[in-house]
Amino acid sequence: MTRKRINVGLIGLGTVGGGVARLLLEQQRRLSDYLGAELTLARAADRDPALAQGLDLPAGVLVADGAAVVADPQVDIVVELIGGLEPARAFVLAAIAGGKHVATANKALLAHHGREIFLAARQKGVGVAFEASVGGGIPLIRSLREGLAANDISHCLGILNGTCNFILSKMTAEGAAYADVLAQAQQEGYAEADPTFDVAGTDTAHKLAIIAALVTGRQPELNDISTEGITKIAPLDIQLAGEFGFKVKLLAVLRKVGQAVELRVHPTLVPLGHPMASVDGPFNALFVEGDWVGEVLLYGRGAGRRPTASAVVGDVLDLARDVLCGCPGRVPPLGSAAEPEGPLALAPLDQTVCKYYFRFAAQDKPGVLAAISAVLAEHRISIEAVIQKGREEAGPVPIVMLTHEANEAAVQRALARINALPFIAEDTMFIRVAG
Repeated sequence: MTRKRINVGLIGLGTVGGGVARLLLEQQRRLSDYLGAELTLARAADRDPALAQGLDLPAGVLVADGAAVVADPQVDIVVELIGGLEPARAFVLAAIAGGKHVATANKALLAHHGREIFLAARQKGVGVAFEASVGGGIPLIRSLREGLAANDISHCLGILNGTCNFILSKMTAEGAAYADVLAQAQQEGYAEADPTFDVAGTDTAHKLAIIAALVTGRQPELNDISTEGITKIAPLDIQLAGEFGFKVKLLAVLRKVGQAVELRVHPTLVPLGHPMASVDGPFNALFVEGDWVGEVLLYGRGAGRRPTASAVVGDVLDLARDVLCGCPGRVPPLGSAAEPEGPLALAPLDQTVCKYYFRFAAQDKPGVLAAISAVLAEHRISIEAVIQKGREEAGPVPIVMLTHEANEAAVQRALARINALPFIAEDTMFIRVAG
């Protein structure tokens, strides 16, 4: 009996794209038997033909322009792996307009243009799959969209950037400075030559935008997500956090508070007993709290050629199944069949309520602690614990406080007052605490 053929067109043969091509070619027989149809890499495009060396692509498969992949009438599924916004957006929309299904790992594209892409797919009746866009090889998207669909998810905490987690883990284990660990991360291939996209929190914010869309059914405006990176974290903060019983992690936070939704990315103190505190090195994790399932932890390798290629090909198989069953778009991209009501409105950051870590750099003189405490009390900020270090060398000494829950706006007003006091040597370091 002749089996139906599903043709895949791949745009981009870089690190992940090359891995996808290799997986599709080397495991074609196994994947086809699993699917019950011939799964074939029919077209692969990259402007740099050198990237195809060693892939052993069949004759006629390699082309220079992604537009040729999109325009090929024999291609059923287009896999976009070039990254960035353009021409990736143009390729994806053109594929959808041509009735082709799309798999992508492009978190920036979905964070910026997800609404447009998902609407186009809905109107055309095709599927869009993006498991590899968040969490690499972790089945995170599928879990939120399908496995946990029965739940009202109230809270998510994500460690979603392996570069930042590697740096903070190394700083914690070795007591090394940020700049030194960053250089090591670059040497070992965990950080780019220009690491800004990662260490400033931008990559994590893109991924949080996608998670928020899956949880709420509405896409947030990326610029509305409060985003801070890890560049200001000092070894002293990591050491003192440990004395309080915490680790410092860069977290993506989603929290529903009444009818509002908080979305924020920032360094966070995580209690040592929390599952997220044990996520170290380049690994990623998402902690989810649902009203029926309770607490769920999704953990694994968040990047890399093989884990990410695994997720992409998993998406290709899902899309191919829908084609074979004649039910493309069976699962909407965001899970919900409800029409989105516009962008997701976010609660302002200044309404956030959580605990805080403060590190003041102050002159070692009588009355300093009392003066700081008085300003905090004026702003209804209650102190839970204090560590005051003695002088080890000339200069200011650290006074470190952990607060009870306080309002962000009040915290910002109090710190502005404290930073202006004559005995404060530098702006106060503050880190939010996971709740």
